[in-house]
Amino acid sequence: MTTVMNDGRQADTERRRSRVQSAITAAHHDGTPLTASAIARAARVDRTFLYRHRHRDLLDVLHTAAHEPAKPTAGGPAVTRASLQTDLANAAARSARLATRVQQLEERLSRALGDEVWRTAGLGAPADVAELNGRLTQIEQRNVELTRALEERQAELDAARAANRDLTLALNQRG
Repeated sequence: MTTVMNDGRQADTERRRSRVQSAITAAHHDGTPLTASAIARAARVDRTFLYRHRHRDLLDVLHTAAHEPAKPTAGGPAVTRASLQTDLANAAARSARLATRVQQLEERLSRALGDEVWRTAGLGAPADVAELNGRLTQIEQRNVELTRALEERQAELDAARAANRDLTLALNQRG
């Protein structure tokens, strides 16, 4: 009776081993994840079945299949764990670049909106600052010219007054 039970257990173990091997082959061919949990679920066995001492060869087969390239299908290139990890790393790098770009654009938009509000509120410099600076330069130049002309007229007036005093003094001494 013990041999009948042992034979039954061995037959059950062989059926489960066969299901696990079929699940590994199918997953490898389909490109689905080759993890112990996924294979155990697909083969309808407990995950510990793969880790038991006498069934370690199944775990080795699983790890080997996970690192082998998948057989290419007619539709495209082979998908491996390494290629998926590379794709993930590339996607993460692109995501980081896009996040940086979004942050730059948000800062730029914030500055533009702030400047617009500042101008609209009348708190900022007028939009025609260059024109006003040019006009200021013209006015300063005109002021310098007028000051010089005033100094010349003042010198002429002082000279005329001095001449007038001299003439008045000369007339008064004669007379």
